[in-house]
Amino acid sequence: MADSALKSFSRALFLICSSLMLAVSQASSVEAPKAALIKEASVNGVALVYQEQGDGAPVVFIHGCCTDYRAWNAQRQAVAPHYRFIALNMRYFGTAPWPDDGSKYSHQTDVDDIAAFIRGLNAGPVDLVGWSYSGPIVMLVALQHPELVRSLAIHEPGSLTYVTDAATAKAAAEDRMAALGPAIAAAKAGDLAETARLTPIGVNHQPDFWETTTPEIRAMFLDNARTWKAALAAPPQPSLTCDMLKQIKIPVLITVGGETRSYFQVAAEGAAACIPGAQFVTIPGRHLAIAQQPEAFNAALLQFLSKSGSRPKP
Repeated sequence: MADSALKSFSRALFLICSSLMLAVSQASSVEAPKAALIKEASVNGVALVYQEQGDGAPVVFIHGCCTDYRAWNAQRQAVAPHYRFIALNMRYFGTAPWPDDGSKYSHQTDVDDIAAFIRGLNAGPVDLVGWSYSGPIVMLVALQHPELVRSLAIHEPGSLTYVTDAATAKAAAEDRMAALGPAIAAAKAGDLAETARLTPIGVNHQPDFWETTTPEIRAMFLDNARTWKAALAAPPQPSLTCDMLKQIKIPVLITVGGETRSYFQVAAEGAAACIPGAQFVTIPGRHLAIAQQPEAFNAALLQFLSKSGSRPKP
């Protein structure tokens, strides 16, 4: 009799435990975002590749020079559980064949493509995130297409045209040439492998970057070194003035690495000073902090979005 009761109790306990484990498993599967998907969008007559994961309000990420959507991998992991993470490859970037000889490479081409891409999402205004080269591009998207952008977040924008102090701008421009001069020389010589290596070393002001970074990061820079050819032949950046930035009325977050080059420090401070009400946050790291030390940037971005951008999904 005792054995029968014990067996009944054991079966009941097993069923209870199994039910609890199933419930936990089901809850986890609901909360976890679906796997990241690589998609294509037809934009202004070309196919642009993008990565998407999660659901909820769309947050669109635009990469910097000589990279692609892979630059935002650490942000995808942090953002996708709360939002619809979308990272777009601008025209000529990534591993896809170029649609032409690169002659349409320009900031305005990127602005037009990004605006058309956002419009094609048919999801209303988006929270737009930029970095480095794409910093002035996403600012122009917000200025030329204000109906498409709910909020703007930029890590270390790559522009000085809005810096009002001439001496400060001159010193920062010299630091920019110190950062990128070796990579530009390698690109002009046709040595794409050396171009790929020298670009992050220069912008991150880190001689051992190439040896210490991940194989995935090295592959991304190698795949995108070819964009230097088009960049060097492209028209100058549109002149973003401080008066133009004063017309941005949406919430804006500007972040800068505490150990970054003076060029990026000046560019970030200048943008924050011109944009009304812009939040300015210093985080650990340098220009590539989004990949090397992403925790602080992700925390700042998620806090900014929850307060000033779209609300995270429940």
